Amino acid sequence: MKKQPVVKALDVVIMMLGLGLTGFSAFAAYARPQNTVRVLIQGPSRKWLFPLDADETVAVPGPLGDTVIRVRGSRAWVETSPCNNQICVAGGHIHRPGQWVACLPNNIFLMIEGTGDSGDAPDTVAW
Repeated sequence: MKKQPVVKALDVVIMMLGLGLTGFSAFAAYARPQNTVRVLIQGPSRKWLFPLDADETVAVPGPLGDTVIRVRGSRAWVETSPCNNQICVAGGHIHRPGQWVACLPNNIFLMIEGTGDSGDAPDTVAW
């Protein structure tokens, strides 16, 4: 006759701790705060990430020179750029997730990413 394995209290405690630690690790790794809106600035050699409510001025070096990007008052925009056509400067202020401005001649990209309170869809209007 075989003896049945006896599960001891310590075995149950160790299993529960293992399951709890696994669950907490998954939550910590994959949980993202809701309503997180950030400004992503990407240049040829570096990236910057700021909260949308930051007050920052960044000179992003590109092949033509520095493009100056401002983040202020929950908006972001290209303030100056060394490119000829200045479309990125004319792009104006962006403030909703999905909106972006690019300076293609200087290889600079500015985007609002994340989710906002109102659940705005990405801006798909082009001009």
